Amino acid sequence: MPKEPFLLNRLKSVGFAFKGMVLLLKTEASIQLQFFIALAVTAAGFYFNISTTEWVIQIAMIGLVMSIEGLNTAIESMADFIHPEHHHKIGRLKDIAAGAVFIAAITAVIIGGIIYLPKLL
Repeated sequence: MPKEPFLLNRLKSVGFAFKGMVLLLKTEASIQLQFFIALAVTAAGFYFNISTTEWVIQIAMIGLVMSIEGLNTAIESMADFIHPEHHHKIGRLKDIAAGAVFIAAITAVIIGGIIYLPKLL
């Protein structure tokens, strides 16, 4: 079977990634909540006229939290597919993946506090 040209292969990859992002946004409540929060802090960024550095950090944290949330969803889906019945080792894997999201979310909240609390006070 002939190998696809590099550019065509990359375009297909981007298409699959976009499809995955849309699927997450349409079907996963956790991603929908994260997206709503992202919109809210983006609006706050415009309202409070945050600095370029604050924008970069805020956008990076939005991307980090939503990306890890997507990976958590993928891990949970794969674990449920592989072992649909409750199993303590599968539960442990799912808890660890959820913990990674929690660490990123707590970090984002702390950074949000550093950015916005001085503007609110």
